[in-house]
Amino acid sequence: MQARIQSFFDPVTHTFSHIVFDEPGGSAAIIDPVLDYCPASGRIRHDSAERLAAFIGQERLHVEWLLETHVHADHLSAGAWLKQRVGGRLGIGARVVEVIRIFNRVYNTAGEIPEDGSQFDHLFRDGETFPIGALAATALSVPGHTPADMAFRTGNDVFIGDTLFSPESGSARCDFPGGDAAILYQSARRLLSLGDTVRLHLCHDYPANGAEPVPCHFAGEQRAHNIHLNDAIGEREFVALRETRDGQLGVPALMIPSIQVNLRGGALPRPENNGVRYLKIPLDLL
Repeated sequence: MQARIQSFFDPVTHTFSHIVFDEPGGSAAIIDPVLDYCPASGRIRHDSAERLAAFIGQERLHVEWLLETHVHADHLSAGAWLKQRVGGRLGIGARVVEVIRIFNRVYNTAGEIPEDGSQFDHLFRDGETFPIGALAATALSVPGHTPADMAFRTGNDVFIGDTLFSPESGSARCDFPGGDAAILYQSARRLLSLGDTVRLHLCHDYPANGAEPVPCHFAGEQRAHNIHLNDAIGEREFVALRETRDGQLGVPALMIPSIQVNLRGGALPRPENNGVRYLKIPLDLL
């Protein structure tokens, strides 16, 4: 059975969230859902997540999985909120425990955020298979952007997180703690070797002014035209251009709030004794 896919784009964070399902009235997985956050006011909204929930209701779907391709640094996850709203199990790559250990030191949250990954319902290992209703899915480890990046494949469709972007945009950055450009190159080659007609579904797109975001590209298109990872570019050249590019990039606008929420599986910090939740800002560190 071929997966049915509905993609939703958040123009604020340039993020695609995908709903993968077997049939109307059947089973679904939600991949990389976005929680809306205003850094100026500290306000949380659920508009993006409500769009996903509305589609789930419209198609009468049973949500089996809420999948994160990695701990995102550019948007907050709506995974925990959607779990309460529409159900499903929170899943992420097993190497998330490495990312948690790194950033618990950054935020001084070792006593608050479990380092065994138990805030997620399931930690996927490379090659692990799992069902989405009548669909057979496989988890594929694709580290480089972070150690924990995981792609999810069902049939001819692969949801690749932050590995490849559109052919015009190239690839994900590798300068976060635990990132490695040489490893990302190998992960990208793994994805590109799956077959030219495989559809690679993006986590982000950064279209030119007036252009529409494009949620997926064929692997063959990426092999021919990706500005960072086409077949003519070898590992050494990629590492040099990726590291040069990363040296020119600033800290993502939502990195500080995003990671401390996403380490918790999208759950917000506990309210303090005045009933208010707080996020931390580490000074002079990142």
